[in-house]
Amino acid sequence: MDHFHYSDGSLYCEEMEFEALAERFGTPTYVYSTRTLLGHFAALRRAFAPLDPLICYAVKTSGNIHLLRLLQECGAGADVVSGGELHRALTAGVPADRVVFAGVGKSTDELREAVAAGIHCVNVESEQELTVLAEVARHAGREIRAAVRVNPDVAGHGTPLKTTTGTRGGKFGIDLDRVPALFDRHGARHPVQLTGLHAHLGSPIYDPAPYVTAITRLLELRDKLEAAGHRIRSINIGGGFAAAYETGTAPGWDRYAEAIVPLLAPFVAAGGEVVIEPGRSIAANAGVLLTEVRYVKDAGDHRVVVVDAGMNNLIRAALYDSFHFIWPVRPHGGLVPPGRAVQLGLPGLQPYDLVGPVCESTDYLARGRHLPRLARGDRLAIFGAGAYGMAMASQYNAIPRPPEVLVDGDRATLIRRRETYADLIAAELDL
Repeated sequence: MDHFHYSDGSLYCEEMEFEALAERFGTPTYVYSTRTLLGHFAALRRAFAPLDPLICYAVKTSGNIHLLRLLQECGAGADVVSGGELHRALTAGVPADRVVFAGVGKSTDELREAVAAGIHCVNVESEQELTVLAEVARHAGREIRAAVRVNPDVAGHGTPLKTTTGTRGGKFGIDLDRVPALFDRHGARHPVQLTGLHAHLGSPIYDPAPYVTAITRLLELRDKLEAAGHRIRSINIGGGFAAAYETGTAPGWDRYAEAIVPLLAPFVAAGGEVVIEPGRSIAANAGVLLTEVRYVKDAGDHRVVVVDAGMNNLIRAALYDSFHFIWPVRPHGGLVPPGRAVQLGLPGLQPYDLVGPVCESTDYLARGRHLPRLARGDRLAIFGAGAYGMAMASQYNAIPRPPEVLVDGDRATLIRRRETYADLIAAELDL
């Protein structure tokens, strides 16, 4: 569990007891471990060190500016997909020359913001976008680097359809066979320096094989483009590395690197730059959603537990049918889990449906989950919630969004306050 662990029957984040965090900050609350977040980034950087890549953390994963600041202080850049994410990254102190901007539908204003900031690269996803970018840069009197997001027609093994982004016919990128003609028409001429290739296959991707296929196709495309006189200086392989939501479900970064590094090493040796855009694999298991049981009831042959966190706080289970390991903060009977596997058949466990307070029948966090006995007032930890948790939270049902807390050793810092009812209606009154 990285730096989340049980001691004397109670769950801790680093050296802070979750029960104490609940008393201080209330529930639901997102809790992040500094040591886990930075440890994951350091491990990924070590794995890919032979390529000396520009590692641009995917801001969409978990974009609190305090988390972004921690990562940029360790050398991370930022992968952004909107003007708002660009604003977050720059506010957090990420140097503009370590920012890459992807996204299939960038507005003209967003492109202006990217050009004005002088970011490292814009990953263009259509020929029209490239034309607009050139007009914006020309009007600003500035040059900008660009990469073409290539659709290599590769899907990750086991990657959900809803988060697959690299297959032909999808909304993302430009089909691989159309890219040479685009370079022939535009090339790398003032003010847009079109010198990069970019691909992103989706997330999570549980096996290195799809990366091998996609990178091989990018390198073949690079050879074809260079033979036609186009200089390719950068290859961005995207992100999507898996996180271990369940025991044994995700390979380590070393396994990805063992397959990827040899493919790109000759490109780097020849002076090329490699960019990586990880998010989930860094942030997912650095965050826990802390919640409290409100009610327990029987419904048919089901035992239903109503907690104060729901799809408005963590939508992944409702949207993607995703699995999150869940366990009481202080389990009755001292039943501390021996890992993240679903615990079936252990003495003292019973199946529960865990639901949130939102008025939607899809507001389930888990169904038939075997857990120790639960009662009103018990607190639960929803693990693996650091990626696409708070980032996708909403105010649906007019429920204020929860706070975020960052733990560093024995210190807990509020990095986003709990919203109030006034926050819910502020934008409607401040006209």
